[in-house]
Amino acid sequence: MKLIVSKFGGTSMGSAEAMRRSAVISKRQGAKIIVVSATSGTTNKLIELARVAEKGDWESSEKILFELRERHFTIGKELSITTYTQTAIEDLLNNTETLARGIHLMRECSPRAFDRMQSFGERLSSLLFTEALAQEWPEFQVKCLDVRTVLATDSIYGKATPLIEKTKENATKILGKIREQKIAYVTQGFIGMDPQGHTTTLGRGGSDYSASLLGEAVGADIVEIWTDVDGIATTDPRLHKGARAIRDITFKEAAEMAVFGAKVLHPTTLTPAMRQDIPVFVGSSFEPEKAGTWIRKEVQDAPTFRAVALKKDQALVTLSTPKMLNTHGFLSRVFGVFEQHRVSVDAITTSEISIAMTIDRSMLDHQELFTDLRELGEVTIEEGFSLVSLIGNSMNHKPGLAVKIFGAIEDVNVRMICLGASKHNFCVLVHENQGPEVVSRLHTALIEA
Repeated sequence: MKLIVSKFGGTSMGSAEAMRRSAVISKRQGAKIIVVSATSGTTNKLIELARVAEKGDWESSEKILFELRERHFTIGKELSITTYTQTAIEDLLNNTETLARGIHLMRECSPRAFDRMQSFGERLSSLLFTEALAQEWPEFQVKCLDVRTVLATDSIYGKATPLIEKTKENATKILGKIREQKIAYVTQGFIGMDPQGHTTTLGRGGSDYSASLLGEAVGADIVEIWTDVDGIATTDPRLHKGARAIRDITFKEAAEMAVFGAKVLHPTTLTPAMRQDIPVFVGSSFEPEKAGTWIRKEVQDAPTFRAVALKKDQALVTLSTPKMLNTHGFLSRVFGVFEQHRVSVDAITTSEISIAMTIDRSMLDHQELFTDLRELGEVTIEEGFSLVSLIGNSMNHKPGLAVKIFGAIEDVNVRMICLGASKHNFCVLVHENQGPEVVSRLHTALIEA
């Protein structure tokens, strides 16, 4: 029997009907571990709750708490949940209120408290979905598993790093011989536990990552990501009507797409699956009969141009200093600063005395980062850019590539170019107002040609 880990996103948990549909899919696939996100919009509500409570606005806090209670008990009523589950949901909602009151009284929400607040969304939805699956799959014993007993992380709240070997050890101890058992575990995405027993989160979008990590920990044969779209497309259909579905894609191509703006997968999702060579399927829980996308180590069709991705809200940071000239070890000092502040660089290019890097605009709030960078040289910051990435194969071995690309966007001012670090990616940095048009033109000229 194949061991399958399935993950369902927020829209797949968004109503009793959506949960029943996801339960049918889980049974049909024979999934032994089902990872769920919070019901759609709930995590945003919990974040808002923490913020308004911290500001001392208890009236708004009570309103959000009421909305959370109504949402989950409405779904519960439609699913005809048991008294046991009703009590468990009530307890979680009471815990949510207690934490909110503590934040309100202290007028402070620590990173640890903020992670705990966000965890309630998945913990609530998993209780509801356990009921939906148990009703659909009476032949199996359906259990709700607290993922924090398995998924071990460090203590960096807000973006915790999984402890791979400890997670594997926990999975072996708690899940045992899951492959042979008639048990299906419903568990939570996005959250884990640090060595001190505190709740952590993996960052927004971390439920996909959770599924892949659990798949690695139990030696799964397949990891499935069920969302609201039919797999991965050649670009965002909202940006270009000519976008088409991709049926098979390599890990490396899909990883490049995720990192550079494709919204279907969280950027870190594929890393655990790649380590264990576990195929990943991406499909729609609303249209499960559709073909979806398979992500594998190798595929038969490897076109030069596979897809175009857009990553918005980019800032360009340029570090300039004559000290770079003929100086060894300078780049390591620069990247050491980024590592210290846990800020990732999306694209980079260098000259003799300058380094130009793109980062997410939200990272501009990290003033300590730029204080440390200015100790190394003059720092210039420019905002208002988008990174457009062509994803494909063997791009660094194709004569005439630049002619095709820049011929399609000859009247666009390209602020920065990145090619050569990966044979799967060619990036151009353009003004954010031109990003969608550049995506559309490149797709038309290179993928639809």
